[in-house]
Amino acid sequence: MGSQHANAPHYFVPGPSKWPVLAGATLLVTMAGASAWVNGYGWGPVANIIGLLGFLVVLYKWFGDAIAESESGLYNSRIDVSYRWSMSWFIFSEVMFFAGFFGALFYARAVTLPWLADLDHKLLWPDFAAQWGNTPAGTIDAYNKMGPFPIPTINTALLLLSGVTLTISHHALRAGERSKTAFWLFATILLGAIFMGFQVYEYMHAYSDLNLKLTSGIYGSTFFMLTGFHGFHVTLGAIMLAVVLYRLMKGHFTPDHHFGFEGAAWYWHFVDVVWLGLYVVVYWL
Repeated sequence: MGSQHANAPHYFVPGPSKWPVLAGATLLVTMAGASAWVNGYGWGPVANIIGLLGFLVVLYKWFGDAIAESESGLYNSRIDVSYRWSMSWFIFSEVMFFAGFFGALFYARAVTLPWLADLDHKLLWPDFAAQWGNTPAGTIDAYNKMGPFPIPTINTALLLLSGVTLTISHHALRAGERSKTAFWLFATILLGAIFMGFQVYEYMHAYSDLNLKLTSGIYGSTFFMLTGFHGFHVTLGAIMLAVVLYRLMKGHFTPDHHFGFEGAAWYWHFVDVVWLGLYVVVYWL
């Protein structure tokens, strides 16, 4: 949301919209294409890309309508409360999403490993030890685990610093200093982009030098699923902040009413907190 109008006399309810059904249709095409792609059908990649591009267009138009409604004065404080609750529940759903992956990691390490190494399984894998990253001999190609230095530690510093720059930007917006707001917001986006560059390099290093792949047993699958989905969320958060920066440069937001900025900031801080958990659990333990 941008500049809200507390004096709007009603709770704005938009008219019938084509965007929800179009979003569902494009997502259906996207997932059908992805399913066909992984199963070796030639039309899969094309359908996946067409569906994804269509979904992005729908999001652009849909959010554009919401921004236009906000800037035209149709939103009031009641709408602001609705947006805050909606964003809060969305972030809660993301917390549960990552909780599922952290739970899978915990189960694999605390339950499955000791079970595979107990007396009942010594006949199957006599040399297997219950140490995270070990796999029974002959089951998959040998690989090396990913340590916390140097890239993961650098990325941790980058994300923590981005949280600081975003907070500075937010305080500048509340003080009415738009140029300062834009500068520190751009710095936050840049730090996120550098983070993703380092993660791409880390993945290249994992595949080429460590032979660590998505198929490297439970260690490889949990490593890439957790860090990969987090990287996707960093990318999504950077896009959200870039849209906020564009709107800021267009003159949207006021010191008192700027939930569009705050919602994106909440998401970015959530991504920061998730990374701290990943950094400790995935790279150190």
